[in-house]
Amino acid sequence: MSASNLRSAPEKELRILLLGLDNAGKTTLLKQLASEEVTQVTPTAGFNIKSVVSDGFKLNVWDIGGQSKIRPYWKNYFENTDVLIYVIDSSDKKRLEETGDELTELLLDDKLKSVPLLVFANKQDVVGALKASEIAECLKLVKLMDRTWQIQGCSALQGTGVKLQQILYIVHGWFNVLDGSNLNRQMALGNVID
Repeated sequence: MSASNLRSAPEKELRILLLGLDNAGKTTLLKQLASEEVTQVTPTAGFNIKSVVSDGFKLNVWDIGGQSKIRPYWKNYFENTDVLIYVIDSSDKKRLEETGDELTELLLDDKLKSVPLLVFANKQDVVGALKASEIAECLKLVKLMDRTWQIQGCSALQGTGVKLQQILYIVHGWFNVLDGSNLNRQMALGNVID
């Protein structure tokens, strides 16, 4: 559903694509958003879909597995994406280049052109984890000029930085649905929250 369709839809419904490398914490993040137990999480072999309703929004979140053999199939889920959430394991410095390459490839795809990007710098609870600002610098997020973006630190396991209200705040800002207008999605806007 495009942002322009949100104005006329009786239910404000958004398709959110949740991507990232394997072991980044995508499923744990999704469980936190859905207010589910996160004590036991298994790697996603295919995909999970959860719908979360809050503040007049229905967020349909598609959590796609991040294993290298699954990543070529990510493109099958790009159609009609309203928001791209990309999760990074901030404690895994060895894979920072790999995750950056995957993110760059995603952002170059025409189906995701100008789709707002929210990056979660996950696992901030791990000693030695890179801050969101450090990851933003490494990934050169400030050079993104074709979309609105934000990166924020979080710990999906502990639930810090992954409150549904934070995502809804971002959604309200990106689409300005409350007054029926559409934020210009071509406007470059970046925000870093450590």
